[in-house]
Amino acid sequence: MNPIKSTLFMAALFVGTQSFSQEIEDKKGIVAKNAELVKVQDGFEFTEGPAVNRFGDVFFTDQPNNRIHKWNALSNEVSVFKENAGRSNGMYFLLDGTLVAAADNKNELWAFDTDGNHEVWVTAFKGKKLNGPNDLWVRPKGGIYFTDPLYPRAYWEGRTKESEQTGQNVYFLSADRTELFAVAEDLVQPNGIVGTPDSKYLYVSDIGAKKTYKYEVREDGYLINKELFCEMGSDGMTIDERGNVYLTGKGVTVFNKNGEQIAHIPVPAAWTANVVFGSLDRKTLFITASDAVYTLQMKNRGVW
Repeated sequence: MNPIKSTLFMAALFVGTQSFSQEIEDKKGIVAKNAELVKVQDGFEFTEGPAVNRFGDVFFTDQPNNRIHKWNALSNEVSVFKENAGRSNGMYFLLDGTLVAAADNKNELWAFDTDGNHEVWVTAFKGKKLNGPNDLWVRPKGGIYFTDPLYPRAYWEGRTKESEQTGQNVYFLSADRTELFAVAEDLVQPNGIVGTPDSKYLYVSDIGAKKTYKYEVREDGYLINKELFCEMGSDGMTIDERGNVYLTGKGVTVFNKNGEQIAHIPVPAAWTANVVFGSLDRKTLFITASDAVYTLQMKNRGVW
């Protein structure tokens, strides 16, 4: 997109809120009473990667336009945090305020400080380009898990659209960033990923197989005891204080910790990409869906 079109595109963004009364399936009462899905803003091209900071603000990406936006939890306003954001996709905050991003432009892992300056943390695995880091989760005990599916991009320049890796894997980057190793190498196309606050379990969506798996997390970062969690894949995911797991795609589908579906939140978009809990009380479900972002008030509190 050239600068003139970009300016017009930004000027056309819809600012304000709009509610939707589509029926929400909620078997266990996890949605706040009388709550409705609210459109915060539209006019984006494709929203992704929501991450919440310690103030409850949510940062999300408009990947085709190479931007990171910020939703202010107090004012409900959206602003641009970073232009030329490395085609960031999935993102996650460290406790010190560093924003880690799956930067898909050159298949890297980036880290942004609070002013938007970035460092490149991962450029390759075993000397070869990654497929394209997609989503990530920071383990409270330290270290970063990220998925690396292959989605060839039109904006990739000077590289093959074929994989340089042996598969589409899940990786673990140690807290001191001295070790990077594969922890799941038998998936078709891993995508969404999230772990539990006690660092004991990790959920990984294999969107290519239309399944989500649950793993036990070892102290050294390796994963063991893989088990099927549910027969549904997901683009992004989050988890609440009761252990319910929120998957995305056609709206938001919620499963309890036993893998039983307990809710479905319709979203008026062709694709719902990702989800996170925002606001200081972490009871605002923030949803990125195609050209717009939405919120929904919940009874349960998110853990991230």
